Amino acid sequence: MTSSRFTGVALFLASIGVAALVVANKRGIDHLLAASGWFAIPIAIVVFGLLAAAPFTVLDGIGISYGVIFGPFVGALVNAAGLALGAVLGYLLARRTSKLLKIDEEIERLPAWVRRYRVGSSLFLIVLRVVPGVGNTAATQIAASLRVPLWRQVYTMCLVTVPLFTAYAFAGHGVSTYVQQHIVVPAEHFVERHRP
Repeated sequence: MTSSRFTGVALFLASIGVAALVVANKRGIDHLLAASGWFAIPIAIVVFGLLAAAPFTVLDGIGISYGVIFGPFVGALVNAAGLALGAVLGYLLARRTSKLLKIDEEIERLPAWVRRYRVGSSLFLIVLRVVPGVGNTAATQIAASLRVPLWRQVYTMCLVTVPLFTAYAFAGHGVSTYVQQHIVVPAEHFVERHRP
């Protein structure tokens, strides 16, 4: 195995390892963010960016939790900044690992409705990112293999993901506020009234 292939495999495995560590320690990271004051925002952006850069990572839970931790507007901004950072980091990682792919075979496996667009074009990357599960990772790998401009990678990823993660931040805040007002506070009042 050549050194560039070894480096690509090592980076790929390291990114999955970082994502697994963050997901496994999500509760601890939430506590760290809650206790970090204003430093919580850059920490949250970096954590989100590292997760977004890792292939096949599910980010829904962290996007929702940022709405709970930071509120809907700041949570949405943190999600957006993390997604943009993840798009850059994922592209740089994929530039090293894309040598491991047989890009023509990967493109042939894509749904026909995706392949009808010119491979590497903005429309192709946007439509591919909509494919559930593997779309974002495949789009990043293909973009890196074809050496599309970094700005195209970033804006196509953000165009698809930022609206969704903005909704996640608002949903997380809304649900946590509802639970706080309609379950936690009434339960606390009940305990206070019935305390011996």
